Amino acid sequence: MVAEVAIAILYQENKFLMQLRDNIPTILYPGHWGLFGGHIELGETPEVALRREIREEINYELPQKFDKFGCYGDDRAIRHVFHAPLLVELDRLVLNEGWDMGLLTPKDIIQGSCYSIAAGQVRPLGKVHQRILLDFMQQIHV
Repeated sequence: MVAEVAIAILYQENKFLMQLRDNIPTILYPGHWGLFGGHIELGETPEVALRREIREEINYELPQKFDKFGCYGDDRAIRHVFHAPLLVELDRLVLNEGWDMGLLTPKDIIQGSCYSIAAGQVRPLGKVHQRILLDFMQQIHV
């Protein structure tokens, strides 16, 4: 059975908020930069799941209105992708899940990697997350 997840493209001043996933071999994309979000639980809509996941992961309340960007599926997951502006400074967020977080630039997204202070090294982007952001940047002409 393929998992269904809801993930968010959160942007601020032409940068994108990403999570450096924990470096645990049993999770998808360990030690890679990815978008925040997570599994849709039984009875949840993707929108409700996204609000819950973002609150749990970074203690952030999404704006009242956020939009669907698309749906990306493969043999591991169906990813319901939404986008919204990040309306607070990075230091107002509380990272409750993951190794690090940061605002990545379009250059970081294109090259497929970014330095992490917490990891002390350049870490790669998860390929599907990079593809989603490249599509998003192309659509909004970043």
